[in-house]
Amino acid sequence: MSEPETTPDGRYLLIRGRRWRASDPLLPDRVRERLVRHLMSARRAVAAARRAGDPESERGARQRVGWAKQGLGERGVPWWEMSGDERRRRWEEALHRLDDR
Repeated sequence: MSEPETTPDGRYLLIRGRRWRASDPLLPDRVRERLVRHLMSARRAVAAARRAGDPESERGARQRVGWAKQGLGERGVPWWEMSGDERRRRWEEALHRLDDR
């Protein structure tokens, strides 16, 4: 699969005419892999909860999706507006929350 097109500043991916915030390029590969695994697991949990008609489980799974996306830098304060320490703290906090679930 080819890499998606990005804006010249690298802050956004361009997918089917829409801009999506790119993940924080400062993320170490192992951290990115862990966050993406959590994200995909949480998305599967959202789908399973919806199929089961379980709104409480769906809320919990959506919260996990949000934590993973925040850790990746795709939500919350834009990564390009944060210091390196703030960015590190964000992904560490996200992993702490996700690993504890």
